[in-house]
Amino acid sequence: MKPGSRVLYLGAASGTTVSHVSDIVGPDGVVYAVEFSHRSGRDLLNVAKHRTNIVPIIEDARHPHKYRMLVGKFPLKANQPSGMVDCIFADVAQPDQSRIVGVNAEYYLKNAGHAVISIKASCIDSVAAPEVVFAKEVDTLRKLQFTPREQVTLEPFERGHAMVTAQYRYSCTRTFPFIETLYIELQRSRKPKNSPISIAFVYNRIHFYVSQ
Repeated sequence: MKPGSRVLYLGAASGTTVSHVSDIVGPDGVVYAVEFSHRSGRDLLNVAKHRTNIVPIIEDARHPHKYRMLVGKFPLKANQPSGMVDCIFADVAQPDQSRIVGVNAEYYLKNAGHAVISIKASCIDSVAAPEVVFAKEVDTLRKLQFTPREQVTLEPFERGHAMVTAQYRYSCTRTFPFIETLYIELQRSRKPKNSPISIAFVYNRIHFYVSQ
């Protein structure tokens, strides 16, 4: 996160930490703050009244399609696709937190964007050792197309807590698997290309745009 960044904050609660993120991104950035609890949401709305770069969203982060009309409706940065964010900050304290981050990333996180995840071991598995829980969550992130970058425990300030940062890589073959299949078939057959726009050209163009 840096000045001008667009951040999707999952688990915004009453907006205390969201306000710090708001300070980091500054007036040129925006924080889409998602909170499920209506009670905490009221406090979040009050915080947003005094911080114009916070967009409060009272909704369940498990269903990102429900707030697709809100994310991206803030003035856009130059050359940034509508609806895409630079970073997801997750503090939802749910057993399926990594999955929640993954599904939101599919909707809103730009390619090579980042995620910052607060992992509370006891909220995921109250029996297993925190180190085991952290390792399992990191492995889940890898399966969701994230590359873990750093892991920091919050000892001695918070027991059983860790912060994990990861980078998102939305592969072209995952998004357009049929293009990959056609490209492989074209390479195998080596038949003349009848179309002026070859399958290889289409594949390369899609790969270029997705990798931006």
